[in-house]
Amino acid sequence: MLDLKQIRENPEFVRDRLDRRGEGYDLAPILALDKQQRELQKTRSQLQARSNEIGKAIGQKMKGGVDPNSKEVTTLKEEGNQVKTQLAELEPQEKEFIAEINRLLLQLPNLPADSTPIGANETENVEIRRWGNEYLREGEEILPHWEIGEKLGILDFKRAVKIAQSRFVNLIGKGAALERALINFMLDRQTEAGYVEVMPPVLINTQSLTGTGQLPKFAEESFQCAEDDLWLTPTAEVPLTNLYREEILEVAELPIYHCAYTPCFRREAGSYGKDTRGLIRLHQFNKVEMVKLVSPDTSTDELEAMVKNATAILEALKLPYRVIELCTGDLGFSAAKCYDIEVWLPSAGKYREISSCSNCWDFQGRRANIRFKEAGKKGTKYVHTLNGSGLAIGRTMSAILENYQQSDGTVKIPEVLQPYLNFAVLEK
Repeated sequence: MLDLKQIRENPEFVRDRLDRRGEGYDLAPILALDKQQRELQKTRSQLQARSNEIGKAIGQKMKGGVDPNSKEVTTLKEEGNQVKTQLAELEPQEKEFIAEINRLLLQLPNLPADSTPIGANETENVEIRRWGNEYLREGEEILPHWEIGEKLGILDFKRAVKIAQSRFVNLIGKGAALERALINFMLDRQTEAGYVEVMPPVLINTQSLTGTGQLPKFAEESFQCAEDDLWLTPTAEVPLTNLYREEILEVAELPIYHCAYTPCFRREAGSYGKDTRGLIRLHQFNKVEMVKLVSPDTSTDELEAMVKNATAILEALKLPYRVIELCTGDLGFSAAKCYDIEVWLPSAGKYREISSCSNCWDFQGRRANIRFKEAGKKGTKYVHTLNGSGLAIGRTMSAILENYQQSDGTVKIPEVLQPYLNFAVLEK
């Protein structure tokens, strides 16, 4: 959530930053409501002060022996009742103003960082670096991962439709074992990097999704259990960040690093026709997520470190990748700055996203009311939150099936994964 005070005091700055995203965001309704609310609050404060004066005056007169039924006392009581009536009318009006302001604020995305490249869409994202050119395969007859997976009997899409619907998959035999090995490998690497593992609920409430920015904007992307006010988690970013919702932390507790494996669920609304085959865009997929809660002073460096934590997985697997910095027009709703990590898929001859690492500044901290207190200082500050995939499991498997595919139709298992498995080759 954006800072209402910043919008009030520097609306042109906020408009400029929002305009960089390329969408029309109108601050006028928020500013108008804020002005009305503050005027009403001023009136209510004045009335409350007058009510207190009247109460005090009546008390003094009674203490001084004035007859409670005297005109001067009854006149004060009548005025006091009128003031109380006015206050009773103003209080719900003020609550309505505040609720509407918050509703509008929740619809505004985060402000892009100064260093985020300005651009209209993904075509203007900036490539930062590439890794693994020596492992990059081009111009070879490599089957798409879904074809080799079905030939090997480890991916079953047809029966998944019977169980659920399209965009689900059954992992069979060594396919299930490979998925499990990847989860364990990634969790081991991230815990070695300093992240504390959590196994959170995958059913989460509306307040949690609101706290991280998935609601209200992306309701159509999520699966809801409406009778229970619970949703299937779209990413472990949500429960990990909301572990600390409505809490005030001590500065000594920061930074907080967490990682988690969860299944993730997304409707992929608006994406039909894209990646209809394979593991790239499923309604249910597994992912290891990294989340950081940090001081504003360190969040810039923490993002760079998080990207290294994610790319270290790909380097260990010897999978070629590139790092892209997202421009303002392609930036996620809650992000101020974001890097996408894209892995090489030789069958398509291009890189595909496998991780997105974002610095959200205090945007989620403000929405979820996560603050910290510095020793010896008054007041509190909102934490900065960061999140990133470390990594998406299905997309990693698809990259292994293609990059490690052999001419005889088998697929080698990356060396670092072999200790997690009792086989070194996928074969029929």
